[in-house]
Amino acid sequence: MPDTSSKAGVNPDGTIDRARAKRMLNPFDRYALQKALEIKRDSGAEVTCVAMGPPPAVEVLIEAFEHGADYGILLTDKRLAASDTLATAYALHKVVHYLGDFDVILTGLQTTDGDTAQVGPQIAERLNIPQITYCEHLSISDRILNGQRIVEGGNQEIEVHLPVLITVANSATPLDYKRFADVAAVKEFLRHPEERDKRIRTVSLDTIGANPNRTGLLGSPTVVGKTWKIGDVGGSCIVFKGESIEREVDELMERLRTDGRGVEELINA
Repeated sequence: MPDTSSKAGVNPDGTIDRARAKRMLNPFDRYALQKALEIKRDSGAEVTCVAMGPPPAVEVLIEAFEHGADYGILLTDKRLAASDTLATAYALHKVVHYLGDFDVILTGLQTTDGDTAQVGPQIAERLNIPQITYCEHLSISDRILNGQRIVEGGNQEIEVHLPVLITVANSATPLDYKRFADVAAVKEFLRHPEERDKRIRTVSLDTIGANPNRTGLLGSPTVVGKTWKIGDVGGSCIVFKGESIEREVDELMERLRTDGRGVEELINA
């Protein structure tokens, strides 16, 4: 995803200029990656990460490798530009079909630029598989996944048969620090084109058999009507220091009177 803290800029149609934006691993996806790596550690599963974006987004996959992921798929196509959640979920579910069999799909709760929390559930709906959202803890045994999800006022225990899609809550275990050995191993395999091509595949809409009319602006019913920059919010703070709390309150009341604003006016402002 684009780093929204960077000066990416906005296109004339109101969408983020992702070509200029720096790439980053979505903070919410870090929790999903951690859960995937825990499943790998406990069951010997393989972890395949999927990224969708311009070619430089491969940097995100490389970071996932440095944490311990096994394979990566980069879906990149100019026709994907400005995809909303519906178009994004369509494209990603086609990637899943392209990859073939799977047991568990783990996604972040949401992205920091959209904050919709819609893509994960929409992928599950398109794949016609069960889903557990806002999942904090999970365990797998005999192809049955037990998940604990956050609900208002508490937690909910859910048991489902695989395959399943999980959106991982940001209160789950944070992503572990990289190990030097993993970082060194990634640098080594990147030096060898044949090994790099085995572990990182770059695909387009045509490769995965997706209809381009259902992606990008063409496939996005959500339209940005207008964007504008909010100016910096200024302000000032006055600290009253006196010999006692009573004296400080007196100074505050005097300042309110001399500024022409009474206490009631200040409270109701």
